[in-house]
Amino acid sequence: ELCDIEDNPEELIFDKFEEVIFKGNSLAQPIIGREDSIKKFNTERIADFHKKYYGSNNLMVSASGNIAHAEVVTLTEKYFSEHGKSKPTKRKFVEKQIPEELLVKKDISQVHCILGTSSYGYRDEERIILNLLSVLLGEGSASRLYQAVREKEGITYQINSFVNSYYDASAFGVYFSTNEKSIDKALSIIKLELKKLCELKIGNKELSRIKEYLKGSILLGMENTTNRMIRVANSMMYYNRFVRVDEVIEKIDNVTAEQIMAVAQETLRDEVLTKVILRAESKKKKSAA
Repeated sequence: ELCDIEDNPEELIFDKFEEVIFKGNSLAQPIIGREDSIKKFNTERIADFHKKYYGSNNLMVSASGNIAHAEVVTLTEKYFSEHGKSKPTKRKFVEKQIPEELLVKKDISQVHCILGTSSYGYRDEERIILNLLSVLLGEGSASRLYQAVREKEGITYQINSFVNSYYDASAFGVYFSTNEKSIDKALSIIKLELKKLCELKIGNKELSRIKEYLKGSILLGMENTTNRMIRVANSMMYYNRFVRVDEVIEKIDNVTAEQIMAVAQETLRDEVLTKVILRAESKKKKSAA
């Protein structure tokens, strides 16, 4: 699986991006581990890890669907009550890093790029505004970047924005892939669109569109029992209470164009953005090697 990720630039670039923006924090570590740590795994180490971190005092069981709460409680007590207690551990909070440019050479035909930064986490009220900004930028075919780079210029194979959230921080940015000849043009157009969002307030029509898009995505996600289960768990972990959908919808409706512009000015300025590029080595270097 590790080799598969190394050979998959669409996955690998996100690991490299988070290594940079979360440098010095455990969030910078890839979930799958590294080759040396994987080789050290054995039954004893895995059992010790499980005993140390997976105690009954820090486990949460979340369930959804056609179930009875009492039955879930009974099964949980049956299978987890004998688990010993583990020592609570907390990672340190994410600190803002100095923006970097990282170039990774791989044997690939396309160029893959991420422009982004660390931003608001689950506990920040601004995270909803950040999500709306992401919708505006690059979620769906009506988004600004999709229209400006893919529809008008036809120079990207894929382009989208993203928000990967944790307790105190999010990985936020724009991902796209293109060919070697178009990378500079694509970056130029993207940076121009980011600049517009920092300087020009969006109109009411566009504000309404992105709100409806985000609300629709949330409500559509509720059709899936797995999404419901994860949502309940996230609510309890991050807020220590169940956050109702109508509460989230209300917060989305209350976001203003001025708030979106303020978040854009904080997260989209060129001087705060980290750039990660995966591209092939030049033909000259390959022939010399």
